[in-house]
Amino acid sequence: MTVAGIIAQLKPRMADLRAKAGPLARRFWKELVGIGVLLLVLAGPFLLRPAGATGPTHYDRRLVILTPHHESIRQEFGHAFTQFWKQKTGETVFVDWRVPGGTSDIAMLLKSEYTAAFQNLWEGKQGQDWSSVAAQSCLDGKLDLSADADGKFTVGQQARKSFLDSTVGIGVDLFFGGGAYDFQSQARNGILVSSPPEQEAGLPKVAKDHPEWFSDAGIPEQVSGEPFRDKDGRWCGTCLSSFGIVFNRDVLRRLGVEKDPEQWEDLADPRLAGQIALADPGRSGSVAKAFEMLIQQQMQQALVRLTKEPGKLKTPEAIEAAAVRLGWREGLKLIQRISANARYFADSSTKIPLEVARGDAAAGMCIDYFGRASAESLQRLYGKSRVGFVMPEGGTSIGVDPIGMLRGAKEPELATAFMDFVLSERGQNLWSYRAGIPGGPKSLALRRLPVRRDLYSADRLDFMSDGAELPYEKAKAFQYHQEWTGPAFESIRFIIRVMCVENHPELRRTWEEMIRTGFTPRSIEVFHDMEFVRYDNAIGSIARILHSRDKLQEIRKAHELGDSFRKQYGLAIRHAQEGR
Repeated sequence: MTVAGIIAQLKPRMADLRAKAGPLARRFWKELVGIGVLLLVLAGPFLLRPAGATGPTHYDRRLVILTPHHESIRQEFGHAFTQFWKQKTGETVFVDWRVPGGTSDIAMLLKSEYTAAFQNLWEGKQGQDWSSVAAQSCLDGKLDLSADADGKFTVGQQARKSFLDSTVGIGVDLFFGGGAYDFQSQARNGILVSSPPEQEAGLPKVAKDHPEWFSDAGIPEQVSGEPFRDKDGRWCGTCLSSFGIVFNRDVLRRLGVEKDPEQWEDLADPRLAGQIALADPGRSGSVAKAFEMLIQQQMQQALVRLTKEPGKLKTPEAIEAAAVRLGWREGLKLIQRISANARYFADSSTKIPLEVARGDAAAGMCIDYFGRASAESLQRLYGKSRVGFVMPEGGTSIGVDPIGMLRGAKEPELATAFMDFVLSERGQNLWSYRAGIPGGPKSLALRRLPVRRDLYSADRLDFMSDGAELPYEKAKAFQYHQEWTGPAFESIRFIIRVMCVENHPELRRTWEEMIRTGFTPRSIEVFHDMEFVRYDNAIGSIARILHSRDKLQEIRKAHELGDSFRKQYGLAIRHAQEGR
């Protein structure tokens, strides 16, 4: 029942009370009712608190976890760990989940909070003057900390060294969920740590207790080019995921598309104009990773072509360099066409399968477990599902969803126990087992695949929701080359933002006009002009601006590129209308 419902039920009683009240009470009746309603609204969250809430009224210890994970994951792991800890120690634990948004939102929060926390240390205990240099340098994982010829350090170097030597924290113990790239960035910045100083805690403690988990037979350090855990013990994958296409067969057939999509290129079909569900890669790390996979596939296809017909390219190194640049351009062109088909860019990747399942979109890019879960929910309701999910063959890698301890964690022992639990067989079963199976989730299947290779045994596969996926086998079909797109990952987000997201009305209008006029040669050429965002710019000038943390420079570059694409789209429309 809602607060409004409670108020509605109380109205007759309030009228009766007014009739029985004395003269003074009747005189100030409106004021008394207003105060009563205000108190009821304030008490509402406590009165209506779900019986199954994970936050106990009284607890002995509190574990604070920053996460982008959805409610089902938080609920299953929160309940399972608190029960495990209660049985082991007799203590009641409150798992305090903090969910500020997606991984990009979490990255901004961590940067802001740790910078502010370090400023208090720098100015307070250390008595130093705070400056923009200190602010930009303290979290700069790429800053050279070597002294000059006289053995002196700059202010920025001093700030960075001081931050790395500190135990400054933000009241949060763990970062749980996201992608390997996000965790690599936070580890490089010094925000994620292996263990607190002079304490036996963190992932090194878990590895010491369970060395078999941290091996090629358990959790390999790398698979098909994708990092699965940090060699310095600052983060480790907890489950596996990949990226693919979720689609609605009914909508596709209504649009005249008889074949289910199989590759990323299928999302660029002009018949799907206004029917593709996408999320802003600047807000969603998973969608940004999917776009990176698309570009990598184009690079690998270009490499195969150039290897067969190298032309004037004389060496394997020259062929690879040319393939990377050609694939980059073709990948951006494909992203541009897919984005032109988009209804709009959502702020979260979780909305994509919902849009597709409702029939508001024909298809979209999403993480595998969201796509499979959408198909399963409809299958369970109707006996068959109009929603399907496919991983493009050769177009996506298998990656991990990690966990790591944050600098200054207040509960390192508890945080270590939670990481141990998530990587244990009990925790891994929560990810993968069907709901209701002993050892599995209580409410809903989480549809995730365990990171531990040793758990893909025949006796366990039957209990898994998606045991037939065999991710370690499928990973062999795609080799991720970090050196190709890793240096340009932030540039990919930035370029898609200025090319597609911020110019989406212009992009869609241009695409629709090109469809109407039959894709004239000159309009296509102008529409796909990627000169300003070519590969060398992405890993060069654009990357330097983004890594400089100078927001003014970034805004200027965004305006510059945004204006260029708007003019380009306008020119493409003119050529299309003129039949050129």
